[in-house]
Amino acid sequence: MKLGVFTVVLGSKDLDSALDYLKKLGVQSVEIGAGGYPGTNHANPDLLLNNSNELQKFKDTINKYEMSISGISCHGNPVHPQKEIANKFHTEFEKAILLAEKLGVDTINGFSGCPGDSKNSMYPNWVVCPWPEDFLKILDFQWNDILIPYWENESKFAKDHGIKKIAFEMHPGFCVYNPETLLKLRNSVGDIIGANFDPSHLFWQGIDPVEAIKELGSSIYHFHAKDTKIDKRNTSVNGVLDTKHYGDEINRSWIFRTVGYGHDYQTWKDMVSALRLIGYNGALSIEHEDSLMSGNEGLKKAISFLKEVLVFEKTNDMWWA
Repeated sequence: MKLGVFTVVLGSKDLDSALDYLKKLGVQSVEIGAGGYPGTNHANPDLLLNNSNELQKFKDTINKYEMSISGISCHGNPVHPQKEIANKFHTEFEKAILLAEKLGVDTINGFSGCPGDSKNSMYPNWVVCPWPEDFLKILDFQWNDILIPYWENESKFAKDHGIKKIAFEMHPGFCVYNPETLLKLRNSVGDIIGANFDPSHLFWQGIDPVEAIKELGSSIYHFHAKDTKIDKRNTSVNGVLDTKHYGDEINRSWIFRTVGYGHDYQTWKDMVSALRLIGYNGALSIEHEDSLMSGNEGLKKAISFLKEVLVFEKTNDMWWA
């Protein structure tokens, strides 16, 4: 396994400075945003795809610091009901694919997206209950008319450009938000679809990440290292479905935290061991979204924490069995 970082947290630094900083902290791998919500601060496809000198400079910078690229990320909603918004995310995602091809990276990270409830919708409609029965009709429309056909077509484009893995973050608000929905889309589209496993979005749904890892098995293509702290009092009163702003930390049922500030060493060691059991040997890419810490402090604490729980070396023969 490799200790990785999603470099968005260092967006104020240029790529060279960001990698120099990370290298000194012992980071081995980087995940780089190339469009969508992560932005293009460290990898702008419009520049890199049209300027061979800039592309070579980018490659040389990665090699200079002996970093591997765990994935190119372009999170968005390419099936948004407003065509202008959907087309923007769609175009950016395909540019990210073309950039990954140039870089020899076979993994693209993103979201499944979420359509509206009909062809006349203005906004996405995330369905989380089966009754009244209107909701089942919405789900049928979203999956069979929009989501599956879109990703069938996009998977063909990705394969044609050397992408082997489209790794979706299971994120509430989008159609793929838990292992069941991830596997539903994978079974419908093909095994190019897999998970960018982020336990922070599973914790607050009441999902046990260890069991989820075992359920998903070889369909886990990437891993985000981010934690969530559940507020027991607020959850006891109002449950886990919470629409208050992330900045209203003291009143929310849960908030994102840097690893170790939501769950202890044992929980993270169990996750790493489960990843080992299913054969995952990729990066654990730290994503900083902790509103109680600066990016610098949260990142350093996460790196220190993960060095204690990651398994870096290959196993030896079982001389005892």
